[in-house]
Amino acid sequence: MRVMTRRPAVAGTFYPADPDELRHDIDLLTAMRRPPSEPRARALLVPHAGYIYSGHIAAETYLSARLPSRFVILGPNHTGEGEAIALMTEGSWSLPMGDVPIDSGLASAILTRCPAARADAAAHRREHSLEVQVPFLQRLRGEFRFVPICVGTHRLPQLLELGRAVAEAIEAAADEVLLVLSSDMSHYIPASLAESLDRRAIDRLLAIDPEGLHRVVRQEGISMCGVAPAVAGLEASRRLGAVSARLVAYGNSGERTGDFDAVVGYAGVAIF
Repeated sequence: MRVMTRRPAVAGTFYPADPDELRHDIDLLTAMRRPPSEPRARALLVPHAGYIYSGHIAAETYLSARLPSRFVILGPNHTGEGEAIALMTEGSWSLPMGDVPIDSGLASAILTRCPAARADAAAHRREHSLEVQVPFLQRLRGEFRFVPICVGTHRLPQLLELGRAVAEAIEAAADEVLLVLSSDMSHYIPASLAESLDRRAIDRLLAIDPEGLHRVVRQEGISMCGVAPAVAGLEASRRLGAVSARLVAYGNSGERTGDFDAVVGYAGVAIF
């Protein structure tokens, strides 16, 4: 029987392809590591740009939480390929620092509870938003298994349905599972405007308000690329008993490039 293996799509562009260089870069980003002092996190919102742009915010966000051995990673579909809600349910991801297995049991449990979801590797083949999260987890957690979910629909009923399915599957698993919601914030607008708009979306994230996040992003025209997985993840977090959230870090690409006229915003949020 052929084992499905997903190969890297953005190694060498978004992060180093050489494993030693990749370890070194993540170690630099997490050099101030300290044990998390807050309650167990239900979910983390983490940016997914190249590490030179948003890696410091991703690192700080991951360092704010205790990392278990099972994850569900939800990211947007930038490529338009594959199904609207696409899970990989078997095999592994082979990245520079080694292979990471798919959590087949948990993936199947989500799939059976979400009629809109499909088992589909095509949506994942070239998508970067989930891939860039995995090396951080490899370096900070070591061995783990995960469910990758690529979300390419903005239909609120389907996103809430996905969130319910994820929550029910995690509850049935009876193990600690952390949700990782992969998203950047506003895209290619002046830094001051980006922060103003992003704060409106962040307020809904901190309120654990999936419907409110969906509404404000649409009404205000906020170019938050991962709003769909964030809405689903907020719904799952709410159903899993999340009661509080904290903005861990916020920044933008101009801090790296020096161009504050057209930035991408980045936020790290921990949900407890």
